[in-house]
Amino acid sequence: MPIPSPSPSRNLTPFYLKVVVLVIAVAASLSGCGIFGETNEEDLPENWPEDKLYFAAKESLDVGACGGAIENYERLQTRYPFGPYAAQAQLELSYCYYKQEDSPAALAAVERFIKLNPTHPHMDYAYYLHGLINFNVGRGLTARLIARDPSQRDPGAALAAFNDYALLIREYPKSRYVDDAQLRMRYLRNILAQHEVNVANFYMRRGAFVAAANRARSVVENYQQTPAMPEALVLLAKSYKVLEMNELSDDALRVLELNYPNHPGISEVNKTSVR
Repeated sequence: MPIPSPSPSRNLTPFYLKVVVLVIAVAASLSGCGIFGETNEEDLPENWPEDKLYFAAKESLDVGACGGAIENYERLQTRYPFGPYAAQAQLELSYCYYKQEDSPAALAAVERFIKLNPTHPHMDYAYYLHGLINFNVGRGLTARLIARDPSQRDPGAALAAFNDYALLIREYPKSRYVDDAQLRMRYLRNILAQHEVNVANFYMRRGAFVAAANRARSVVENYQQTPAMPEALVLLAKSYKVLEMNELSDDALRVLELNYPNHPGISEVNKTSVR
């Protein structure tokens, strides 16, 4: 049997009205207390004090969430540019940009730190980080997926990184970062030397023998004890021989024979003819 519907009653209407009014009043009261999601202005990150912004950013950085860290570091820089956490935040912001492979932003941030904080106790790290950013320019995801000889790239960033590390070692010889900087400098010297040899070979193939000799000589003078050295001596001897500068050619060949007696380039020089 179907349950019968209650018949309307005029006596119940005031009761229902009272209930509705009470519910609305309670809801309004609760919403004023924030239970229904109204946000307190002080809880917004834009309004956080400096220390709260810094430690929120540092917590994100420590767990590898650089995106969130950057947001709070940038807020701190904007709201408290001269506060007690500003300098450290600037340095850590640069590191976050570096981890996000945003080299221009990373360099701008660390250079601003260096300019504004010349006596900061972590200045050695700032120079090291500057070198690290330059060292990794052009080594993004695409470069990692597509193997490419680093000496074929523009040497500008490599030279900049080399100079950054040289500055670190000169200014802070006892820094904890010196050992790593020296290893990276050795690697960069090899890259820069091979790049010069590549350019010298390019000039040789196009008959620009003076330019080839100049590039090869720069390796002999500036990048001794690098793997590119014997090839540079070969190019130097060949280019001088083609230019009929026989005494200089013989000198280069003599150094090659003395230091690399079994190098196949020796026979190449002997077979080279003048123009």
